[in-house]
Amino acid sequence: MSIKSILKAMEILYICLIVFAAISGSALADPDPLQDLCVADLASGVKVNGYPCKDPANVTGADFYYEGLANAIVPNNTFGVATSIAFITQVPGINTLGLSLARADFAPGGLVPPHTHPRATEIIFLLEGALNVSFITTSNVVISQTVQKGGVFVFPKGLVHFLKNISNKPAAIIAAFDSQLPRTYVWSLSLFGAKIPEDVLADTFQTLGPSYFLLLKYKYELCKFYQLVCLFEIILNKI
Repeated sequence: MSIKSILKAMEILYICLIVFAAISGSALADPDPLQDLCVADLASGVKVNGYPCKDPANVTGADFYYEGLANAIVPNNTFGVATSIAFITQVPGINTLGLSLARADFAPGGLVPPHTHPRATEIIFLLEGALNVSFITTSNVVISQTVQKGGVFVFPKGLVHFLKNISNKPAAIIAAFDSQLPRTYVWSLSLFGAKIPEDVLADTFQTLGPSYFLLLKYKYELCKFYQLVCLFEIILNKI
């Protein structure tokens, strides 16, 4: 092969790499806002991917301010965790900015059960206490870490993760998301709270018959009726 041919091949390869980098960057990054601000008009009946903008003439500093994460909340459910959020519904000014915050307060032994955030990566900062945190890769590998006060941990976007207070004292975190509305999908509550046929659940778990899952779903509905979160107690106690 001549030097001229080699140089030509290298030129083509270089062009391909540049094109690939440009495509990858545009596909992976959130688009930038097209205006200085777009405060969400939460009262609008218009449905878009997000919220329409409020009239700029009506925007105030209050649209960008929120105090709801300042104080701890005492958990009053069987998980032993209370959460406060600062999403677009609380801070309309974050519309189109792709970020949000939340706070979680843990009783001793409190658990945030396995869940995902389908729209966001999450990073937590531990305000106090000690937590064991884990996420599960798509290869079913559990990545775990003990986090102490002042520590930071990241949960990759879309992966199942959970957090447990391993101390005999309260714990608290601040969590940040790269989405204005990351949403939370708790796999167990979705499985038994949704109307999935019992035979599908039985075949999925490859253990118990449909009647077992029918009873689980019935118990779950009772928990919802009495405003309790007791599904995990049901499972652990085997009904």
